[in-house]
Amino acid sequence: MLLPFVRYGIPGLMFLVGTIVPIVDSDKQRGLEIGAMLMGAAFAVLLLNVFFRIGMEGDRDRDREEDARRYFDEHGYWPDERPGARR
Repeated sequence: MLLPFVRYGIPGLMFLVGTIVPIVDSDKQRGLEIGAMLMGAAFAVLLLNVFFRIGMEGDRDRDREEDARRYFDEHGYWPDERPGARR
């Protein structure tokens, strides 16, 4: 429950605040600058989460490959092959 909020809720709240600040700030120029800064930071946090997940997916692929190689070393065939199906 907390992890999806950290991934998507925090950037969403930052973006929402970035759209509200220019409306409520009395100095429109300052409000636009702060709003743009918050929206940019929201995109940066979201992309950081996306890139981290992509990196973790690569680790899982390497772990699965290592497990498959270990299985091959023990049994003489790959886990997705039928025994004796080798050419």
